[in-house]
Amino acid sequence: MRLFPIVMTAAAIALPALAAPASVSVSLKGPAGEDLGRATVTEGARGVVLRVEARGLTPGWHGLHFHEKGDCSTADFKSAGGHVHDAATVVHGFLAAGHNDAGDLPNIHAGADGTAMVEVFTPFVSLAAGGERPGLLDSNGSALVIHAKPDDYTTQPIGGAGDRVACGVIGAK
Repeated sequence: MRLFPIVMTAAAIALPALAAPASVSVSLKGPAGEDLGRATVTEGARGVVLRVEARGLTPGWHGLHFHEKGDCSTADFKSAGGHVHDAATVVHGFLAAGHNDAGDLPNIHAGADGTAMVEVFTPFVSLAAGGERPGLLDSNGSALVIHAKPDDYTTQPIGGAGDRVACGVIGAK
């Protein structure tokens, strides 16, 4: 019995099309409405991947959080509300006992030229509402906020991260 190799090309194999992951891209704005960069949130199987490309920041470390409202309309960005969370009693900070603040993200670092680039994964949220994790695209949307100082991951309620210096709307309010 003779065996013949089978060579198949991609065109000859009918593979099911893989759906592209859901993704939302947002503009980051400063207090005066100036363009400070972009962020993209992409849905994964167990959380989201966040990619941030920012400019115009003070050199050094900055807190980064998902906030509960898709509203960056005030110059201090307090219109974005508090952090996204999934419990009535909210404990902020990766290093705090009882942590349950789903809006917590790692700090980002801006270089001497004020630019920062980071890509992080968080299992605490999803894009879509109605699942087991808080949805960033729920009825009032959400916002990505960059703070003036680093988050110390323990101080309540925002890790000592200070003023909000950049904001991007994820879904409309």
